[in-house]
Amino acid sequence: MKRNNIMKKQTMKDDFSKGKRGAVVKPDPNKVRITIRLDLDIIDHFKKIVLEAGGGNYQTLINDALRESISHNTQPLEKTLRKIIREELHASG
Repeated sequence: MKRNNIMKKQTMKDDFSKGKRGAVVKPDPNKVRITIRLDLDIIDHFKKIVLEAGGGNYQTLINDALRESISHNTQPLEKTLRKIIREELHASG
């Protein structure tokens, strides 16, 4: 019983009546929250880069890698797919 009274007194001096719910930092309006499933080795790769750098955000690295891939991929998708199919057929036969 005595412990409960101590706990009540400790929590009573914390006033959260003016507290706000939600994120402390407003999210970037240019970013969209999504759910995506990636292979574990892909996530591990980006987390390792962040760890070796001493900090950062692996999600930002994935975003940067996707952006770089988009900017460097000037071939139409059909041409890229045809190239891949030719390479696979050549390798298998």
